[in-house]
Amino acid sequence: MADADRRISDDGLPSHPGGSDSADHRLSTMFEIASILATEHDLDAMVSKLLVSLVETLETAEAGILLLYDPAEGCLKPKAAQGYDLGILRKLRIAPNESRTGKAFSTGKTELYPTPEITAAAMSTLTPANRAILTAAAVRKTMPQSSVCIPLINSQVKIGVLLLESFRQSGSFTSGDLAFLEPIADLLALSIENTRLRQELDAIRSLSEANRLKAEVISTLAHEMRTPLTSIKGYSTALLMDDASFSVETQREFLQIIDEECDVLQDLVHDLLESSIIDAGFLKLEVQPVQASRLAREVLEEIAHLSRKHRYLVDIAPQFPVLDADPRRIRQVLRNLLDNAVKYSPNGGLVVVRGEVLPDEVVISVADQGEGIAPEHLNRLFEKFFRIRSGLGRHVVGTGLGLPIARTIVEAHGGRIWAESVVGQGTTFYFTLPRSGSNDAAEDGSTGGQHE
Repeated sequence: MADADRRISDDGLPSHPGGSDSADHRLSTMFEIASILATEHDLDAMVSKLLVSLVETLETAEAGILLLYDPAEGCLKPKAAQGYDLGILRKLRIAPNESRTGKAFSTGKTELYPTPEITAAAMSTLTPANRAILTAAAVRKTMPQSSVCIPLINSQVKIGVLLLESFRQSGSFTSGDLAFLEPIADLLALSIENTRLRQELDAIRSLSEANRLKAEVISTLAHEMRTPLTSIKGYSTALLMDDASFSVETQREFLQIIDEECDVLQDLVHDLLESSIIDAGFLKLEVQPVQASRLAREVLEEIAHLSRKHRYLVDIAPQFPVLDADPRRIRQVLRNLLDNAVKYSPNGGLVVVRGEVLPDEVVISVADQGEGIAPEHLNRLFEKFFRIRSGLGRHVVGTGLGLPIARTIVEAHGGRIWAESVVGQGTTFYFTLPRSGSNDAAEDGSTGGQHE
């Protein structure tokens, strides 16, 4: 026993040797319970399965409640139940010394109630609110004929109470049953504490991982922001030097660099803010008819200013349907994918936006002729802050948030997003949007076109 002083109260009836269940039956029950405790690591599932096993395999037990002590509220609260509606029973709050379970918890001793009269007397201390809850939750609307309350104690710390009831006849539970039930209660108490400790350890590990990721993010941002800030500071300081004279062309070149580096910083901050909005669950879609080809051309015109090395092509068929989507968010997806295509094809080449119409969805793709992505990295592309190291030994500016943001937006529309790549030959990103609710009228002027 976990507590050497734990014993039954003096109001029990004489015991019958070995209890009313056969030794073989009890042994099989013990094996089943041990299996549950060894394999189930979720506390709610563990106590629920154990209680079901006890009630269904023990001939003496027909209903039961497992209550755990909540130190914050100073009361016992139901954690699992059999023969009761747990949804209703969860409102129950049993104070120490209140009714059968409160007395067993307070004394730390097993309390045996062999007759309905003794049970009723013990339950007379229930508060009116708790009595109403217990009555409403009970499947059987009759008084238990016999019951037993066993405190759950681990290392002299009381953590809860196990209540088992019988409705068949007076004296169903006797002191002879306790040699079987109390070791189960001790094992259950130990398992509950171990599960709680495991959950606390998992929480600590999760916090540690969160702190590690936070430190990594801060380090990444500091590194990514340092480069543009250094350029901005350097060129602006040069322009402000009293003893230096620069030609109009040089001044314009310096200002152009400062402007571009400010755009880099703006993009970094924008991605962080977007990611925070999404994490907080504030992503909202403003759905309206969208012409994909027109949207693609507009985004391509913006991206084309970033690199004159590339050629850009929109290849979307004339019969492409008008979609019901959020144009601002789809524009954001296209911008992120096109920005990636340009960054990872530094030597230029063709960047193509294509559209394909399927029976239930449309597929939009962005393809480049860049360095490609290794197979082991493809599955991680949409993880937050994951960055691919350029195979050309150069640093690519970014937060690693663009693709995760794109995935969230596409999935919010009911679509999918993925990538295919061959190292040295380029990468193609695909995303789908559902046609359900779309306007199947063809887009005007969406015959495809080339922008260089």
